[in-house]
Amino acid sequence: MLGGRYMADQLYGVRSYDPVSILLAVVVLSLAAALAGFLPARRAASIGPMEALRNE
Repeated sequence: MLGGRYMADQLYGVRSYDPVSILLAVVVLSLAAALAGFLPARRAASIGPMEALRNE
């Protein structure tokens, strides 16, 4: 939000507070975080506990 004020001063037609852009950024970052957490968790869940203990 602080950077938005600087961008509004530098670029024509950009507002300092654009709810659509902020919402889009939140959605994209949330999807990236969910994907980054889901893929390793899915892989870890597919391995049996005894097999995981034997590999360590």
